Amino acid sequence: MTGLSQIILGAFLLSIVHASIPNHWIPLVALSKAEKWNEKLTLGITAIAGFAHTLSTIIIGIIVGFFGYKLSSSYTFIVGVIAPSILILLGIIYLILSIRGNKHHHHNHDIHIDDVKKKTTTAIILTLTISMFFSPCLEIEAYFFVASKLGWQGIITVSVIYTIITIAGMLLLVWLGMKGVRKIKSHFLEHHEKTITGILLVLLGIAGFFIN
Repeated sequence: MTGLSQIILGAFLLSIVHASIPNHWIPLVALSKAEKWNEKLTLGITAIAGFAHTLSTIIIGIIVGFFGYKLSSSYTFIVGVIAPSILILLGIIYLILSIRGNKHHHHNHDIHIDDVKKKTTTAIILTLTISMFFSPCLEIEAYFFVASKLGWQGIITVSVIYTIITIAGMLLLVWLGMKGVRKIKSHFLEHHEKTITGILLVLLGIAGFFIN
């Protein structure tokens, strides 16, 4: 597998796990029902919230990737060894948090329904957008540093995949939630998200040592 293929696979897997996290979409379904939004409006708000979240993540990720790219030309050891090590360390931290029974999601963009359900639709959109924008995704930020080993090609690839998968995933799950699909195993992911993310980060970090 080539370096670019590994970067694409890693970004794809991280984005799927990220988009599937229950508190990225269940609160939107609940808000939709509480506010009696139609399907079109709900999906539109979901897209806006998802885009705000990915935008801030990508902005920071590009900055992180830029520094990694600059370092790679002079300090191969830093990007070739330190970058994958960062992913492994981050993965271990997630696993430790999971073992300790920390049930709270690591992002700070939980949507508190009671705080927004009585506001106007415009106010709700603004609240969600601000909340999601100021809560970039930590694991993807670290992955940008690894992707920078491939230069701007790697950075742009991660940005595009993360944006598409995150927004598309949120839209799909919100739509399924609105349709009353009860077979979505969100409970398992909600309580094991750190474990899944931790294992994935460790594996991606190990694979990162073999990306040329």
